[in-house]
Amino acid sequence: MISLLSRIFIRDGGNTESAAVRKAYGVLCGAVGICLNILLFLGKFFAGQISGSIAITADAFNNLSDAGSSAVTLLGFQLGGQKADREHPFGHGRLEYLSGLAVAMLIVLMGFELAKSSLDKILHPEPVQSGGLVIAILAASIAVKLYMFLYNRSIGRKVHSVAMEATAMDSLSDCAATSAVLLATLVGRFTGLMIDGWCGILVAVFILWSGINAGKETLDPLLGQPADPEFVQRVKELVMAHDKIIGIHDLVVHDYGPGRLMISLHAEVSASENVLELHDEIDNTEKELKEVLGCEAVIHMDPVVTDDGVTGETRERVAALVKCIDDQISIHDFRMVAGPTHTNVIFDAVVPYKFRLTDDEVRVKIENAVRALDGNYYAVVNVEKSYT
Repeated sequence: MISLLSRIFIRDGGNTESAAVRKAYGVLCGAVGICLNILLFLGKFFAGQISGSIAITADAFNNLSDAGSSAVTLLGFQLGGQKADREHPFGHGRLEYLSGLAVAMLIVLMGFELAKSSLDKILHPEPVQSGGLVIAILAASIAVKLYMFLYNRSIGRKVHSVAMEATAMDSLSDCAATSAVLLATLVGRFTGLMIDGWCGILVAVFILWSGINAGKETLDPLLGQPADPEFVQRVKELVMAHDKIIGIHDLVVHDYGPGRLMISLHAEVSASENVLELHDEIDNTEKELKEVLGCEAVIHMDPVVTDDGVTGETRERVAALVKCIDDQISIHDFRMVAGPTHTNVIFDAVVPYKFRLTDDEVRVKIENAVRALDGNYYAVVNVEKSYT
């Protein structure tokens, strides 16, 4: 159904990098989710009334809250899809993350409420009347919720939306909750055992776990997280494809919402090249990053000496020595300043986050290695952490 509706209502639906297309998918899935959850609420509420089952009635109101979650997701896409303005120059994309966080909070709240009602049922068990119509409604509800999980997960991955993936997990939790209610109903009907409460406790734990994970996935991009390694690699390959760029470092990725990335990096260029030609090359690289990867880019030029045989050879030898300390360490911004008694060898060393050595230990090891290379060399090393 979603595939059919997307072909009807979403123009250029395959262009998921487009903010307008992402917004259209979010609005469509949110609207369908509201309609399906309201239908499920009506069906389960009717089943709960005719059977006298508190669990089924509670599950019905759970679906009503899911309709609210879908409305929050829809609102998040609507607000997140707004264009940038004077107060928000980078757009409103992070509102989508906030809507996903709101959905996750609703999941956790529902888990607590289910645990509370399940405990009450354990302490005060009540018989449940279960007919064929009640069982059919519960089975149909499970099928619908499974379908909602599948289409929300599929579209969420397609448009890279954490809000929709959080909604998908909510649907899967509801599927498990209704399955437990159905199981308890069947056991009560055929054996007379009242296990509604115990099944509810198990489902509540699963729902709480799902909500916490969904919340983490939406909270991480709000707080700031390392860039996707695949994206970083694509940036490096694209930049290094330009002949005048020798190396890159200090790459930072700023996430202002899905499809709204800004990156900054330092590009090493030859100090002997014409500065106007280098500036033109940097401009072309920034333009290509926007066209190919859809991100705004700011590139800082770092001139390095490439035609000085001593500097180039020394850089290669120092880089090899640093790799001997640990092959995860890299160097950049290498330069040499000669004096009457010694030569300062100045560069930055980049180590991974949570590296096995402290910054001071790395610095001392590198200084000793450079001193061993030539007694007149003094290393001036700035140790940086890499989060990419």
